[in-house]
Amino acid sequence: MKYVLVTGGVVSGLGKGVTASSVGLILKSCGLRVTSIKIDPYLNSDAGTMSPFEHGEVYVLDDGGEVDLDLGNYERFLDIKLTRDNNITTGKIYQSVIEKERRGDYLGKTVQVVPHITDAIQEWIERVALIPVDGREGPADVCVIELGGTIGDIESMPFIEAFGQFSCRVGSGNLCLIHVSLVPVLNAVGEQKTKPTQHSVRGLRSLGLTPDILACRSTMALDESIKVKLSQFCHVPPYHCSGENIITLYDVPNIWHIPLLLRDQKAHKAILKALNLSSVEWKEPKLEKWSVRTELSDKLDEPVRVAMVGKYTGLSDSYLSVIKALFHASVTLHRKLVVDWVPASDLEDATKEENPESHRAAWNLLRSSDAVLVPGGFGDRGVEGKILAAKYARENRVPYLGICLGMQTAVIEYARSVLSIRDANSTEFDPNTRNPFVIFMPEGSKTHMGGTMRLGTRRTFFQVKDCKSVKLYGNASFVDERHRHRYEVNPDVIARLENAGLIFTGKDETGRRMEIVELPKHPFFMGVQFHPEFKSRPAKPSPPFLGLIAAAIGQLDDLLRPSASTKSRKRPRAYRIPRLKPYHHGMVDHANGSLSDPCTDLGGSPNSISIEHANGISSNGNGFHH
Repeated sequence: MKYVLVTGGVVSGLGKGVTASSVGLILKSCGLRVTSIKIDPYLNSDAGTMSPFEHGEVYVLDDGGEVDLDLGNYERFLDIKLTRDNNITTGKIYQSVIEKERRGDYLGKTVQVVPHITDAIQEWIERVALIPVDGREGPADVCVIELGGTIGDIESMPFIEAFGQFSCRVGSGNLCLIHVSLVPVLNAVGEQKTKPTQHSVRGLRSLGLTPDILACRSTMALDESIKVKLSQFCHVPPYHCSGENIITLYDVPNIWHIPLLLRDQKAHKAILKALNLSSVEWKEPKLEKWSVRTELSDKLDEPVRVAMVGKYTGLSDSYLSVIKALFHASVTLHRKLVVDWVPASDLEDATKEENPESHRAAWNLLRSSDAVLVPGGFGDRGVEGKILAAKYARENRVPYLGICLGMQTAVIEYARSVLSIRDANSTEFDPNTRNPFVIFMPEGSKTHMGGTMRLGTRRTFFQVKDCKSVKLYGNASFVDERHRHRYEVNPDVIARLENAGLIFTGKDETGRRMEIVELPKHPFFMGVQFHPEFKSRPAKPSPPFLGLIAAAIGQLDDLLRPSASTKSRKRPRAYRIPRLKPYHHGMVDHANGSLSDPCTDLGGSPNSISIEHANGISSNGNGFHH
């Protein structure tokens, strides 16, 4: 097993996760099998109980693991399925060591950070690196490890020490260290400054680790003189074996460019040399189709506007996978995605009284959108605004997609408006409601928050053959999608809702847990209890998101028609409207021409998405980090 360790210095937010994902992709495109591990030095056992404002979205894996959002990047770039153990936290390590101590595994010895914690870290890495994640038998060839945080952080010290020992443990030529650092440009003089990177590398070397490759973030490509200076002061050769050991990762329109930057600077050759693989006949990175997709996404100019009505609109990372899924669908259908962030609470009547300007701006954004999306969330803040958004979309025949809580609020709205049950509600928001249309799941825990929800991949069986969701999923009989929820639609009210025209087209294996709801006479009104965004890929966009965007641009009928793949001869072959094929082992197959190559059906999310707030226009930034 070979290992690539990605660390970061100077400041956080430089894009270590994107760099690690891109390194994995370029190695995979050389013919190597790749797996990934993310290390988060915080004491939490996992990301499940953390606020999206604290750490961005909580990404959910097939096995129910609630993990850091960087694992979403790994899965999308590498088209792999990771496990909860691929996300290591300080909390997990200490918990495992304490459990061993309680069992008496240490035979009465004094348990210390060195060697017990550091040994536990190394053993965890070696064990998880052997788990197949690409659907094939046997371990991967290379494990890419991202160490979260910044060199010098006190919470990272046990991991730094562990990797110092690990480099000796695996031996020379089996570990390549890539250090991501910042080379700022001072506007006053326009000069690239190397001192921050020098100090960062000096700190890393003082802790026993020496980088093999520097990945330097900057607003522009590094000058050759700057590379020479970094080489002299950081003891990293600028060039070796026709590859570059000092790489520039300058600002680009979207993160899909990063693997291309690595390829163009021959980073793969430097990595293979450090891993003693340069003598092996590995092929050159095959990223031609990736390049086509990247160029296409940059050239799109016809917009599709989606109103994102949520609770955490102040931080776009809170809905990172949703944005990625929308982008995948938009690029597939040749549209430039514009996300209008609508704070759900601003739509409510209370805001109209307290802040009429924000109320008016929020409603203007909602009314100007081509589609409405209400994502998942927890708590009662903004819920009435989400219900109003569902009502607006239903009554005005605007395409609507509700995810998790977004599905539940659509059901509540329908009960209030169509069934005239004005006090219909969820027990999450009103535990004493007389008309509970959404209830707490019987098997859920009300005393423990972490890891007690309905999590991971669950099977949904279609109940209706002729409906939009079935057609979007390729006329499959079932789908496997990832879940994360504590509440569900009350099965005792289903008959009343369906008699009034709301159809539950997908249910679980018991037939009592509602998974998909549709309004047949609406152009596109769909709610899903699961989170389809977690399985979206650039060349295999999530079916519900693809349906939403297609409906927003008036192409849904073309998409659902069997001959959809023959539409629009003027488009590049690889980007025609996808023909939907039946589900295979829970994974829908979109016929996107040559993009089905397993080495290139990977992806990320751009930072060039236009994002508009109710109080003006702001941007996610023009860099590749998120």
